Amino acid sequence: MSPNDGTVAGTGEFRLIEAVTAGRKQPETTLLGPGDDAAVVASPDGRTVASTDVLVQGVHFRLDWSSAEQVGRKAVAVNLTDIAAMGARPTSVLMGFACPSDTPTSLVTELTQGMWLEADRAGIGIVGGDMVRADQIVISVTALGDLGGREPVTRSGARPGDVVAVCGRLGWAAAGLAVLGRGFRSPVSVVNAQRCPEPDYEAGIRAADGGATSMIDVSDGLLSDLGHIAEASGVGIDVRTADLDVSSRLTEVGTALGADPLKWVLTGGEDHAFAATFPSFAELPEGWTEIGVVTMPDSGVTVDGKRYGHDSGWQHWR
Repeated sequence: MSPNDGTVAGTGEFRLIEAVTAGRKQPETTLLGPGDDAAVVASPDGRTVASTDVLVQGVHFRLDWSSAEQVGRKAVAVNLTDIAAMGARPTSVLMGFACPSDTPTSLVTELTQGMWLEADRAGIGIVGGDMVRADQIVISVTALGDLGGREPVTRSGARPGDVVAVCGRLGWAAAGLAVLGRGFRSPVSVVNAQRCPEPDYEAGIRAADGGATSMIDVSDGLLSDLGHIAEASGVGIDVRTADLDVSSRLTEVGTALGADPLKWVLTGGEDHAFAATFPSFAELPEGWTEIGVVTMPDSGVTVDGKRYGHDSGWQHWR
């Protein structure tokens, strides 16, 4: 291939890396950014929170449904919410990227532009990574975070009597997926919720400072992810549907598609909201809404006191 054919093969690895990193700003926590064998990132707390997510074309995103920029933003967002769900503040991300040789260079620069935009929204930088050849596009993002002196909020701290609360929208991404799956591109607000989540990265810190006993990023569905808390904590959790926000927009889409919007709220993944438990006497932080209660040990997750009769959320290899 010629050097000017517009593909990543023609551009070459090092010129491609230069194209996606040149002129980018880094926060003060980045002591040494891209360009060396490894990055150096400050960790004032002395402990580093770390998480990795992998997005595969055709499984986690489709470029006929989303722009490359939206995919890039989503790749960063889904990882940073895991950091926030521990009660930590994100500090940086590293990117692993694989694609076919004939991938347009413009697609890669647009995708990484989205990653930089989302990193900037979170006040962090992309400090390094790797680019390789593969048969399809694969994006791996590793996020780092700092606890700021707090203890991490894990999944295993819920206790009977705690209240269950959420922060962020639920069911919107699942509704957007249903719309796209039918070949439609509107309503845009619902479709864009699936294309690119917009999590509140400070929500986890507010929860940790507000006394949260357990917390999780809602990525696979509310009931499924609450099930992880219930199992790790050895408790039960009951969700009250009357306290869930089923927006009028979701109801409209559900009516148009012949679908139950409440099911999207209970089981839909990829919203990347947050769910947490708090002591019953605690005042919930800003943006958090009570939706249920932690019940007796090892009783699983129920909805309005009953077992839910459908799949509780997303599972790989099913």
